[in-house]
Amino acid sequence: MDRCLSPMGTREIAVEGQIDRDKLRKALQKLGNEYLFYMLYGVIELLPPDKLLELVKPYIDPESLRRDANQPESLLARVKSFEKASLAGEYYEDFRVDSTNHLAKSRGTIAWIAEYNRLLDLCVAGTSSGDAAELRQCFAIIFGLLDEIDACRDDVVFFADEAGSWQVGVEWQKVLPSWFKVLSATAMPEEYATEVVGLVKRHCDHGASAMLKLAHKLATPAQQRVLLTA
Repeated sequence: MDRCLSPMGTREIAVEGQIDRDKLRKALQKLGNEYLFYMLYGVIELLPPDKLLELVKPYIDPESLRRDANQPESLLARVKSFEKASLAGEYYEDFRVDSTNHLAKSRGTIAWIAEYNRLLDLCVAGTSSGDAAELRQCFAIIFGLLDEIDACRDDVVFFADEAGSWQVGVEWQKVLPSWFKVLSATAMPEEYATEVVGLVKRHCDHGASAMLKLAHKLATPAQQRVLLTA
């Protein structure tokens, strides 16, 4: 599998007219629980407050979902909170693996992947207007968790088969251009080249050439010179 591609094969599709709800219901019947969870996780972001309450009310007590007074507000605070929970094993949930379930993911792993990609999407969205230095910190923390998974130093998440950060399904073609811009605005030439080459080689090996060309295009002249020799 190309590690520069999401395992879900995500792509932009133009849809003419409204979605047929009956066809959607039939399609949902064929989706596995993992992808139903990801879809519902995305719905939370799309619904206005009144509709979200209407959706949740039959299944979860809304009173239990009220915002805590000390809940992190900034993106960096939320990313740090997620990192802390991840490294503490709060998402780690294993199960007995056999020939019938070796491709399955536990609820904890599915929840971690969904939250990981949500926070990464927020980092990408913030690139156009956010503080570049703070966003660089956010990206560094988020990417660092992938390295933790690959190094197997902490029980971050459980994969029954072929464990590795590639299973998280990061869409690097969408993520890396934003990161390159943030990094270019905040890093010295040597830093820029070292971080770009390191991340691309670790997590996007099959698309490395194209990504490095883009990194060069988005760099400052000084960063470009160093990157060419890295």
